Parts: sequence; structure tokens; C-alpha cells
Amino acid sequence: MAGLWFDDVEIGMTFETPRRTVTEADVVNFAGVSGDFHTLHTDAQTMRESQFGERIAHGALVLSIVTGLRGRLGIFDDTLVAFAEIRRWRFVRPVLIGDTIRAANEVVELTPTSKPDRGVMVQHVQVLNQHDVVVQEGEMVALVKREAKV
Repeated sequence: MAGLWFDDVEIGMTFETPRRTVTEADVVNFAGVSGDFHTLHTDAQTMRESQFGERIAHGALVLSIVTGLRGRLGIFDDTLVAFAEIRRWRFVRPVLIGDTIRAANEVVELTPTSKPDRGVMVQHVQVLNQHDVVVQEGEMVALVKREAKV
């Protein structure tokens, strides 16, 4: 079985995802899938005159990309039971088309459950752009398998 088990993880453990550039195609496709065609994301002329100076990526798109980047690490490929919760997620700064993002993750809580085959792992996640500026942050909660004790 590939991946870290709940019992392998320690509070304070950190890991960083690969980077990914947010593209025009990402924004257009996400607008179509989500139905969110707000001016912030679709009207270049209006947004040139805005505080942002150009269109911005959907916050939920960036969050979705981050879940994919975290999955690319492969460290919980076979041990993740479920993605359970997002806590206190904040959209700190806009992400522009062409920005390159990554996620820095730190394990902040580990709680065994009443079921001996799993535990709850909480990670503080910071999404950073190419300038190392935090653009989103919060906590992601997952159920992770525990190794059977013989």
C-alpha cells in the first residue's frame, strides 16, 4: 500500500506541492462548469478599470486546483479514507490569470477515532503565488487509515 498511514504522521510534519499556473482555459472552463460567469472572471474591459486591473480567477477554482496539487504528492494515495471538511478557509488575495500557485501544508492535529482503522488528520494549508504571497489559507480535514495492530 502506497502512502503514509495515520500512525506515520506527526504534528508539525510539512510538505509542499508542485506548482501550477492558472490559465485562461482554467477560468473559462470553471465558469462553464460552475455557472459562475461573474464580471470578475469574464469581463476584461470592466476589470481593467477595477481595483484588480484585470480579470481574476474564481476563488473556488483555486481551491479546486489546490486539492489536485495536494493529490499529486501521492503521500496519501492508498491511505486516504475521505476528505472530510474545510475549516476557516480565507480568500486572502486575488489570483490572476497567469499566476503560478502552490500549497504549503502542515499537520496541526491528529485525533484517533472510535473506529480503530482510521484517524482524523488536520492540515493547515497556505496557498502561495509565484511571489510567495499567501492568496488563500485554511485547514483541510481528512480521514486517514491506521495500520492494523497485530
